[in-house]
Amino acid sequence: MLPSPPLDSLHPVPAEPRIAATCKRQAVPSTCDAQPAELRIAGFTPLTTVDYPGELAAVVFCHGCPWQCRYCHNAHLLADEDLAPIAWADIRAFLEQRRGLLDGVVFSGGEPTVQGDLATAMAEVKALGFKVGLHTGGPAPERLARLLPWLDWVGLDIKALPEDYPAITGVAGSGERAWASLHQLLAAGVALEVRTTLMPGWRFAEELRPLMDRLADAGVTRYALQALRAATARDPAIATAGDITPPAAAIDCGATRFADFIVRGV
Repeated sequence: MLPSPPLDSLHPVPAEPRIAATCKRQAVPSTCDAQPAELRIAGFTPLTTVDYPGELAAVVFCHGCPWQCRYCHNAHLLADEDLAPIAWADIRAFLEQRRGLLDGVVFSGGEPTVQGDLATAMAEVKALGFKVGLHTGGPAPERLARLLPWLDWVGLDIKALPEDYPAITGVAGSGERAWASLHQLLAAGVALEVRTTLMPGWRFAEELRPLMDRLADAGVTRYALQALRAATARDPAIATAGDITPPAAAIDCGATRFADFIVRGV
């Protein structure tokens, strides 16, 4: 069982989630029609102040993703390698001891929506009195629809305009699925933060301005533009390109177009 640390020892954990080796990840097709038989957890952070805006939260890192995003900084959660998973029962037991001390639990990854039993885990978190947060790229809008009753907040990665997604994710049709997830969340009225990580070669007028305008026109009000950190990118071509920070024109545009605009990672 996960230990319950004393209050004065809890702090945000900057290290990568714990990963070891015993069981194989099942392959998940890009259409997300199949899901593993159980929740597969690769790591757990007992306290964070940054992963759920305005809340003290724990983070559950799920294993696997149907996309291969070039700038992904969590490639250690995607690899087809043996993994010693953390049992959900152990995390649930830990959370039972943190009632009244934590505000919420965030399911992150990897891509949590490709996991089996995610809705069950979320329902158990709600039953314990916690808010439920989700970090997702939106690859499975049909599954996301089934999670809506338990969601209090979502951080959604919108990587580009739909037609530009395959150059980032390596998967045809991924952009249409992500934007369908966006429209679904907006229609449901779930508290939402949309974020975009910069790509090498992007120009404000050609890539960023059309993307930001379309998001604002769709009804996005909280938007984060994130610097690219080359050192952690899974694609060696990006890793050697150097960090990329938002241009001044994009920052000015964001401050004008969104009620709540954030520049992250600079």
